[in-house]
Amino acid sequence: MSGEVRLIAQFTARHGAEEEVERLLLWLTNQVRLEPGCLEFTPHRAVRSPAVGVESSVDAPVGRRFVVTERYRDEAAFAAHLAAPYGAEFNRALGLHIEESGSQLTFLGVCE
Repeated sequence: MSGEVRLIAQFTARHGAEEEVERLLLWLTNQVRLEPGCLEFTPHRAVRSPAVGVESSVDAPVGRRFVVTERYRDEAAFAAHLAAPYGAEFNRALGLHIEESGSQLTFLGVCE
C-alpha cells in the first residue's frame, strides 16, 4: 500500500471569466469531497496581501489565479479521482475559461 498523494493544481482565469471559473471549481469541490479516498480538496483564489509593502507574485494575478490543495489516501484513491466522469466534465469546461492549456499540477512530498 503506497502513501498519501499530495498535490496542488493551479490555473489562471481569463479576464472576465473569474466568476465562471470559481463556480466550476466549487461544483467540482462538492463532487470530489464525496470520494472515499479524498482527504482534502481545498480551493483557493489569489487575493491582495494584507501586509503593507508585500505584493503578490507576478505569477499569481490577484482575483484570477486559483490554487487547489489536494490529498488522497493513496495512489489507488488518486487514480479513482482521475477516472471520475465529473473530472473530465470539469476539465472540458475549465479549458474554455483559463489561460493555460489545463491545470498545472505540482506533486508534493513531506519534508522529513
